[in-house]
Amino acid sequence: MSIELAAGNLSIFYENGALRYISSGKTELLRMIYAAVRDRNWKTIIPQISDEKIRTADKSFRISYSCLYKSGEMIFSSNYVIEGNMDNSLVLSMEGEAVTSFEKNRIGFCVLHPIEGCAGKPCIISHTDGSAGESLFPEEISPHQVFRDIKSMTWPAENLNCTIDFEGDVFETEDQRNWTDASYKTYSTPLSIPFPVILGKGTRIFQKIYFRVSGQFDTKHRDDKAIVVKLLPEDTFKIPPTGICRPVNAKPCVKADIRILRNAGFDHYRVDLHLFDKTWPETAGQAYNESIDLGTPIEFALFFDDNARSQIDRFLRWYSAKRPSISAILLFHKDHPSTPDPLAGELISILRNSDPDLKIATGTNANFAQLNRFRPGDTGNDFVCYSTHPQEHASDDATLVENLRGQEYSVKSARKIAGDKGIIISPVTIQRRFNANITFIETPAAGGESNPQSDGRLMSLFGACWTAGSLKYLCESGADSISYFETSGERGIIRGSADSKTSALVPSYSGNIYPVYHVFRYLLRNKDLKGIKSVSSKPLVAESIALSDGRQAKLILVNFTGSVQPVKLECCSDLFRITPLNSDNVAAASKNCRWTGNESRKTVSSKDTFTIEPYSINFIEGWLKH
Repeated sequence: MSIELAAGNLSIFYENGALRYISSGKTELLRMIYAAVRDRNWKTIIPQISDEKIRTADKSFRISYSCLYKSGEMIFSSNYVIEGNMDNSLVLSMEGEAVTSFEKNRIGFCVLHPIEGCAGKPCIISHTDGSAGESLFPEEISPHQVFRDIKSMTWPAENLNCTIDFEGDVFETEDQRNWTDASYKTYSTPLSIPFPVILGKGTRIFQKIYFRVSGQFDTKHRDDKAIVVKLLPEDTFKIPPTGICRPVNAKPCVKADIRILRNAGFDHYRVDLHLFDKTWPETAGQAYNESIDLGTPIEFALFFDDNARSQIDRFLRWYSAKRPSISAILLFHKDHPSTPDPLAGELISILRNSDPDLKIATGTNANFAQLNRFRPGDTGNDFVCYSTHPQEHASDDATLVENLRGQEYSVKSARKIAGDKGIIISPVTIQRRFNANITFIETPAAGGESNPQSDGRLMSLFGACWTAGSLKYLCESGADSISYFETSGERGIIRGSADSKTSALVPSYSGNIYPVYHVFRYLLRNKDLKGIKSVSSKPLVAESIALSDGRQAKLILVNFTGSVQPVKLECCSDLFRITPLNSDNVAAASKNCRWTGNESRKTVSSKDTFTIEPYSINFIEGWLKH
């Protein structure tokens, strides 16, 4: 549960041991302060919180709690104290001890700085040797550490000055937009120090953070009125080709599922082929037949090892025999973070000789970080490509919503890398497919259909809301092609022919159509319309993606929260219609791929404030206000 607190003129939300949205009036100063324990593979260990005590007074508070971090042989315990003071300061301390000996990559406090309000702003860094210097929070995504060797940091925010002092370790700052997190992160220990390291049993760790704010405070209360959604009719964009992915653990797609998927209107079908695995022709043959049934071309993601020449020759023999319709070919080496230029140049030349009209992408099957750090050269490629997901560092609902904006940041920075080439985002997933610190490919889960990298939220109304937000930011920022999720299963947009093994999380049975399906269907059946940039006054609460033909306006408006939210639309004239997809009718929508929601439709005056239900997807149609 989230609790709103005050420290002088600062407002703060406390939740599960972390401070979030530290603000002065409408100015967000810090996105989050929390403690993290990460193992040798960069897995974040979720703690068990106990003995939590919260005491509040007039514009001050004190919180104490204990945490136990357990994963395999790794056990670490820690006590925390957080104080909010009337002088506009926060003090956080941790005292921890290794209960067992284990290997770790990081233990300690992390501070998240919001991109909006920090990007391009100066920051004075004081170092551990007593020296100091001024730098900038980067506007484009920095591939490597932004600030190093930090003892304290000071930066401006509106009419305020913010300072953080660190004790107990050396801190540095990275640009988390590399993993489509919408923040910069200041953390310890520096990555220049070798890791992992063994933390011996009984080793104690102490850290302290002192955050203080001075200057002219905005003493106005937070605006709790209706969320305002505006359209910017002159700021238009095109809905890019949008595809769906073939499941990694795929069985042949049955006809009943094909009929449902065809109705969604996808533009292509991503298929992964591990050409170093001799069984790939079987996968390719099944995918080829499915693509014909779906009525879409294939986006082939081809993975090679060091025998790439023989592997591409074998693929081309298959291609010459089948002649599938191909939207694009993505080239990867299974052991490299990004397609090596020599390999790309050789393979592209061979592919072009076979078919000069093929569209070819190079880049990474992993995060934007790998593209940013290992940038592809001009090898004759038509596109650069990377994948995205919101859970590299945390997995709570609020973080997933916060990180939607990170997808926009990644596309804008990718444009600088791509130059005049296109940008392919493939795939977009709600969960991490693999750990890019260890490997750059995903392999099928052993011994059954259920995949450990699934997330039951994709099947829920929240998953549909998150997807609408993803489509908004990727489309508005100018991505040239996007591939999402999988056709069916735990990572799909429909259940498919088998019952779900995750039904304990979200009830899901054979034949179910998930809410996210209806988001794609609505958007893609209207993709001949122009996109129009939309702006929400509270984008972490409600957001929209908007379309228009110059006269009519169509929006998908979503509520990311578990509370009813009031909304005012400043984009439609006279009356408009709302068709909600929410907890009242989601069961009916799960059984009908042509669901219209007519029984729930209502008409609202553009002059009125209306409400949207928790985790609802609201399809809105009206006349564009000029």
